[in-house]
Amino acid sequence: MTDHPPRPLVRFLGAARTVTGSKFLIETPKARVLIDCGMFQGHKRLREMNWEEFPVDPATIDAVVISHAHLDHVGYLPALVRKGFSGSVWASESTGRLAGVVMADSGRIQEHDAERANRKGYSKHTPALPLYTEHDAIVASALFRMAPWDRPTRIADGIKLRLTRAGHILGSASILLEFDDGTRPLLVSGDLGRPGHPVLDPPDPPPSAGTIIMESTYGDTEHLEEDGTAELGEVIRRTADRGGAVVIPAFAVDRTEVILVALRKLTDAGAIPRMPVFLDSPMARSALGFYLRAVADGEHEIRDSIVGHPGVFNPGDLRITESVEESKAINHATPPYVVISASGMATGGRVVHHLKRVLPDPKSTVVLVGYQAAGTRGRRLLNGEESIKIHGEFWSVKAEIASVPAFSVHADRSELVDWLASAEAPPEQVIAVHGDPEAMDSFRDVVVERLSGNILMPGQGETVLL
Repeated sequence: MTDHPPRPLVRFLGAARTVTGSKFLIETPKARVLIDCGMFQGHKRLREMNWEEFPVDPATIDAVVISHAHLDHVGYLPALVRKGFSGSVWASESTGRLAGVVMADSGRIQEHDAERANRKGYSKHTPALPLYTEHDAIVASALFRMAPWDRPTRIADGIKLRLTRAGHILGSASILLEFDDGTRPLLVSGDLGRPGHPVLDPPDPPPSAGTIIMESTYGDTEHLEEDGTAELGEVIRRTADRGGAVVIPAFAVDRTEVILVALRKLTDAGAIPRMPVFLDSPMARSALGFYLRAVADGEHEIRDSIVGHPGVFNPGDLRITESVEESKAINHATPPYVVISASGMATGGRVVHHLKRVLPDPKSTVVLVGYQAAGTRGRRLLNGEESIKIHGEFWSVKAEIASVPAFSVHADRSELVDWLASAEAPPEQVIAVHGDPEAMDSFRDVVVERLSGNILMPGQGETVLL
């Protein structure tokens, strides 16, 4: 039997004073709905939270709503299902498709990493185990149901869902929950994209809501450039001049497509020499297929200027690897060349094998093109560490480490506040989530100064009434 609260509230089970593990549990007198089901990434203390007992019995949750298909928003779902959740998972059609690929890839990598750790003997746990398997991810994928854009859909007793465009990645949505008992609606921003995204339309203005749960990933940052194309071109050109290789750890969903569009522009303009571009990630290969289909079909989120033009993703000599053998063969290619490979923060996947190859090479370059969470390999490279641990061994860092943060598809501080200020009606309260403490503090200050709003920053496990 489930104990329900006397009035609607939200419990923060992730992304509370941190930028990972998004999970917001909405509890009403009649229902439980979980908004996002993300995996904790980064520092060891955060990763260990994935293994803790879930704060409520997953079997008592009526529905899950997923804002988009990045691991820190959907990556824990197979574990939740494994622990007993069996309700419906609601998302946009594109998010449902992409999430299936992302979760399966995550399960496959976890199984591989556990097997390797056991075989090489470098795990502190005996035996090393995956949080979930590829099969668990497939089971979770079967629970997805499509929620339409801009139209209310009943998802639990007394609760309706409406999705609006968030402009972050294909399928990404802001989530509006409407309550039959008269409680003012709750809006969860999800991760918000930038107005100048080269593929996707910008986020829709926020609909009227009593409470807005607001991401603040770049709450303390102003992106200095509209995009990082020119800066990326300079990095690639100087690396090619010295005969090196360029490795770009990139999120398989959307960041890869944005980089491919930039490389196409640079090659067409003669800003970089034509060279092989290896796309080496099974998940990125699948995700690119979804983007190609969306552009060809002119789906709801795609910019009119590229509808029907899937060639924008081909920089001229795109080589998509199909097998592990093709991935390994890249090590024997003659530079200059570019490798785009997941994961975006270099926490796992094929990119770590390429890092082992290029990090000791002073001619080569690693380009960091997005947010690097504290505790990840990407953050340690960004911080200038002279050696990086990969697969139980330390590798010296002699390659150039270049950061091109303008490629982030997260809205910056001004863009976040502009979105909030464009709401149909001012919310009664704003709740900042999905940001490091410094970013959240800065975001709170500018919201209070510009909008004079009530803004809260709850910690892990805290509860706020709606």
